[in-house]
Amino acid sequence: MKRIAEILGAARTIAVVGLSNRRYRPSHGVAEYLQRAGYRIIPVNPNVSEVLGEKCYATLDAVPEPIDIVDIFRRSDHVPEIVEAAIRKGAKTIWMQEGVVNEDAARRAESAGLTVVMDRCILKDHRRLGLK
Repeated sequence: MKRIAEILGAARTIAVVGLSNRRYRPSHGVAEYLQRAGYRIIPVNPNVSEVLGEKCYATLDAVPEPIDIVDIFRRSDHVPEIVEAAIRKGAKTIWMQEGVVNEDAARRAESAGLTVVMDRCILKDHRRLGLK
């Protein structure tokens, strides 16, 4: 948990890949929570134009600003392409939400110098740590 506290404490910008504009979806609730906690949220979803008052980008490559954490709400088989985009963007951390596991993509990210958190909920960890 110490490493997770360091990641969340240092991060300012979180790209949420697979962020839905549907309020009942877990990605929406997590991103809304993170936004209220003070993080800059960048939605990444080719099917919507705006989520939570933020412009939505079709791909991670299209995001025009630096990214600290890439939070993944996509199936595990989509993770390798997201990791490659995160490496190109110079992201610092790959965060795979609960149920999202891809060991090969995690190794690829780590070999490129990114920190990897896998199969964990960023909201639950943030709450557990009592971060503001």
